[in-house]
Amino acid sequence: MKKLNRENIGLSDKLPIKIVQFGEGNFLRAFVEFAFQKLNQDANFNAGIAVVQPIDKGLVNMINDQDGLYTLFMKGIKKGEEIQEKELITNIVKAVDPYASFNEFLALAKEEELAFIISNTTEAGIEYIASDKPTMQPPVSFPAKLTVLLHERFKHFNGDKSKGLTIIPCELINYNSDTLKEIILKYCADWSLEVDFTLWLLNHCTFHNTLVDRIVPGYPKDQIEEYNKQLDYSDNLIVSAETFFLWVIEGDDKLKAKLPFEKTNLDVKIVADMQPYRTRKVRILNGAHTAMVPFSLLYGNETVKETVDNPFTGDFVNKAVFDEINETLNMDKDELISFSDEVLDRFRNPFIKHLLSSIALNSISKFKVRVLPSLVEYVAIHNKLPIHLTFAFACLIRFYKGTWQNQALPINDSEDIVTFFDGLWKSDDYEKIARLTLQNKSFWDEDLTLILGLTKAITTALEEIDANGIENGFANFQKQLNTTTQNV
Repeated sequence: MKKLNRENIGLSDKLPIKIVQFGEGNFLRAFVEFAFQKLNQDANFNAGIAVVQPIDKGLVNMINDQDGLYTLFMKGIKKGEEIQEKELITNIVKAVDPYASFNEFLALAKEEELAFIISNTTEAGIEYIASDKPTMQPPVSFPAKLTVLLHERFKHFNGDKSKGLTIIPCELINYNSDTLKEIILKYCADWSLEVDFTLWLLNHCTFHNTLVDRIVPGYPKDQIEEYNKQLDYSDNLIVSAETFFLWVIEGDDKLKAKLPFEKTNLDVKIVADMQPYRTRKVRILNGAHTAMVPFSLLYGNETVKETVDNPFTGDFVNKAVFDEINETLNMDKDELISFSDEVLDRFRNPFIKHLLSSIALNSISKFKVRVLPSLVEYVAIHNKLPIHLTFAFACLIRFYKGTWQNQALPINDSEDIVTFFDGLWKSDDYEKIARLTLQNKSFWDEDLTLILGLTKAITTALEEIDANGIENGFANFQKQLNTTTQNV
């Protein structure tokens, strides 16, 4: 097949560089490039992207070898229907390696139509490295590289107010833009950069916190022949993603005018406060994931899809989400139901094999952040324990015993947590196991035995799990809680 490049597919138009993007990985190429391509198509946005490789080794050469072109395959489930789509992404103008060509990197600051900085340099990418200096070519950290680029733009355009940039990081940390801005200002102080530059940053550049949501498995190595058969060119940069797409950006009407996503069919929300959307995602999507892992593994499932497709485990997850988690969220109920339906569709995606064992990493800390707040708030609202989340909590504790029916469980956590449970499960006193786990403030930042009825409920659930298994154990547990007053 012919090589994928602009000449071979008849693309001659070159878009002006309006976006500099730090990061060239699968997520950005399946998310940000896709979003801006839709803006180009539906809103005549006319924006090209210059991709900057943020670390020493990356995909710049491969991207340039294909003139920035690649194919995005999107597959998923929506309201029970399978959806498969593909799109040739064409808006990357160039890819730059600042380690190989620092001057080419600096030249991006001088682009007349540059308006946006986008990034996804992983959660560890937004970091302050004290040893970074402005004379380094380039500095190590992403924030330091961005500070150098912004300073170069400020100097080149003599502090022109109209040349300030809109900065939209997509790293998966809360308050990502606030954190990035704070580090940049620290470099301004460390490097004794002129006060006028700092004022230009503060007054004429804008920083926007974000929430991004799309599962991107990336290059489909195991099914590559199947994908290649759908193309009439050779593509070494194929990327696969689910169809679901959500981008929440903190901003005002000025940002909406800059990014007219309302002219597309993409779910991009520009809102004054993104925290409710982050809470919704963490509690429903991440919370359901975390709650189901020990419960479903002990039941005998291997994947997320098996979990939601199975009549028993699927009903359990469904009720945990709709009857318990959603009850704790102060958002529009119809919007919560719609989002929850989409989440369960994503869990059913037949094109993504999501192993439960692969999301079992650090389950204690994940439970604290993603599930425990729903349990605690449900108690505060309803004055009783949420049956499904409480049983899921017991399954988590039982999971950390490390074995089930003479088989090893995929425990993957810090040494101190594993050691704690190793010692705890030397006992067969379920009340003691429940009490000492719930009392462990290093896990939960609070003493959970103070939640009336929780220690007894967890004790009962542990006894039932070991005596009768997951399905019968849950039925007995539910019956016992429902036949008592259960009020706490």
